[in-house]
Amino acid sequence: MPKTCSEAGMSVLSGPTMGTRWSARYRAGVGTDHQALARELEEAVACVDRQMSPWQADSDLMRLNRAAPGEWVALPPDILAVLACALDVGRRSGGAFDAAVGGLVNAWGFGAERDAPDPEAVRQAVAEHHFAHRALTLDRARGRACKQAPMILDLCGIAKGYAVDLMAAVMERHGIGHALLSLDGELRALGGREDGQPWAVALESPRDGVRAARGVIELVDLSVATSGDYRRWFRLGSERLAHSMDGRRVAPVRNAVASVTVLAADCMSADAWATALLVAGPGEGPALAQRQGLEALFLLRREGQLVEWGVGRFGEDRGGPALA
Repeated sequence: MPKTCSEAGMSVLSGPTMGTRWSARYRAGVGTDHQALARELEEAVACVDRQMSPWQADSDLMRLNRAAPGEWVALPPDILAVLACALDVGRRSGGAFDAAVGGLVNAWGFGAERDAPDPEAVRQAVAEHHFAHRALTLDRARGRACKQAPMILDLCGIAKGYAVDLMAAVMERHGIGHALLSLDGELRALGGREDGQPWAVALESPRDGVRAARGVIELVDLSVATSGDYRRWFRLGSERLAHSMDGRRVAPVRNAVASVTVLAADCMSADAWATALLVAGPGEGPALAQRQGLEALFLLRREGQLVEWGVGRFGEDRGGPALA
């Protein structure tokens, strides 16, 4: 059940989901039904988990994954909206974001099937890989999707952001205009604080095994998402392999990007683009962010140090020429 408390005049709701927690900090008006609000927020994140979880065998995502190529699969509107955004970002990023890396995720031991790389499974996943934006067809008018080739979809790089957007919709239905919503590393601000100040959000330092703040980002009617290589990774020889997969290389990400933070109006877009820019890497990523008009902050590993490279508002007084 969601947990309710108050914090410096703010109401706070939180609860478990997707192996982490969601939370909502907000200023409530007179007559706000906090219990109904908590139920609706919990249902919003549970809806995303039911539809898009790669860990639940009966989720809508797993039904689509089990379907044969050429078979149309009926799907709810929410997962179709997320798939549509995933395909769009996949096309615009040249495959840096790819929803069809589920086979690679599982083969390398980051998914639900195994907890260590399996060389034979890796070879099979590589041989069968197809980009989602090239081989998945959506028919949103009829509420269905069809794979044109074998693929295992994974929406972990976008679904949490969408869940935060659903939470924002719940708050707006309840007439709440000042709120900070979060699910793991994805956050969305509705308005600013009631005193007119922006919401202050800590930017996590990408240090292995340590939760510490590197800086603060101020949000007003804005979303932020961060993707990094410091939560789940392992070493293969001298190389550091992150849990994020590069569909273009059909292998785990192995570049100098420690983390990418992206600002966007909606959290789903911020989430997807943070993943895409992490995969794109230190050379291609900043140029891609500039072409797409994104606000992004890259933290790059260089000779034992972290180097910042900013695009958009993050570019003020930061960085230098793009690092290869």
